[in-house]
Amino acid sequence: MASIYLHFPFCKSRCIYCDFFSTTSLELRRTYVEAMKRELSMRCDEWSGEPIRSVYLGGGTPSQMSVADLSEVLSQVYRLFNVDSDAEVTMECNPDDLNDEYVRSLRLSLPVNRLSLGVQTFDDSRLQFLRRRHNASGALSAVARCREAGYGNLSIDLIYGFPGQSLSDWRSDLDQALDLEVEHLSAYSLMYEEGTALFRMFEQGAVQEVDEEVSLQMYQLLVDRMSGHGYRHYEISNFCKPGYHSRHNSGYWNGTHYLGVGAGAHSYDGSSRSWNKSSLAGYIDGVLKGVGEYREVELLDESTRFNEMVMTALRTSAGVNLTEIECRFGRSRKENLLSSASRYLSAGMLERGPYITIDSMEPTQDEALRLTRDGVFVSNGIIADLFL
Repeated sequence: MASIYLHFPFCKSRCIYCDFFSTTSLELRRTYVEAMKRELSMRCDEWSGEPIRSVYLGGGTPSQMSVADLSEVLSQVYRLFNVDSDAEVTMECNPDDLNDEYVRSLRLSLPVNRLSLGVQTFDDSRLQFLRRRHNASGALSAVARCREAGYGNLSIDLIYGFPGQSLSDWRSDLDQALDLEVEHLSAYSLMYEEGTALFRMFEQGAVQEVDEEVSLQMYQLLVDRMSGHGYRHYEISNFCKPGYHSRHNSGYWNGTHYLGVGAGAHSYDGSSRSWNKSSLAGYIDGVLKGVGEYREVELLDESTRFNEMVMTALRTSAGVNLTEIECRFGRSRKENLLSSASRYLSAGMLERGPYITIDSMEPTQDEALRLTRDGVFVSNGIIADLFL
């Protein structure tokens, strides 16, 4: 099984925290669609033997594209690839773009069956701080329009850890999200990534990071509130109602192969990783005109593949499949992993038990190593200690 990621880098305005490849130059959207269609045609033979389990339209802001343009790209995907009849097809959207006409057109014209809305917060002052285009009322209206149009699988993103944000403020955001009864929620601590406007503000002393202890309390509140309302905490930052985990994102964590199409998009085939140029002109020239290489490829050695498997799998509730580790890397690698994990097992931050798949939630005969709740709070350090 494999997945396809389609990157649409166009944004009406750029948020201060975003470090994904994006552009506010919208005039090349039509040419970019032609380049994406061409890349899909150029690379389809690489993936001809793998059924496509999920398709993900990310960005940037895919909802800055016309429905007709999106339809052209998705039609090319379905024409060239073996897409499952029940494939999960997700599209990221800015709430401000989801007016009645656009939502109806999406529903009638595209195979998209899952929408992911970048809400981020229900506090208008914090939305303005992030330079988001919508306000809280607009986010609530967008969710209502999606429901009215018949979408039964909605996800929203939230951010916590704003400068000056209190635990009570974060609880209010969570309460409003829970009131919407969406099928999926992703929540991330505000990150100060180099190269972003937010990082520059931090360097200049204009903003301060939230206290680490407060951030931990916010995460604990997140876990408690979501779990208390029946959501499964299936990945460090992701929660879903039973049966509504993100198939596409889960593929990144369980080693599913994926094809990334578009400027800045990444691909993975099990033995190599590749990435397209994070340049609109460079990507378009490379794909449509054959001017320069638009893609770079890195072959992955065994240590890198082992480390990536440990890192991604431990982020999930399923954990690392120890049986698969032994099968792929040998018994000695499995024993070395368990030796490195021993102090965290003793401290109650890791546990061993049956491997339980995210899809079925049924225990298997395989054995797993996974984080406990206490371990989740310090997961980065644990994962780093388990690397080769």
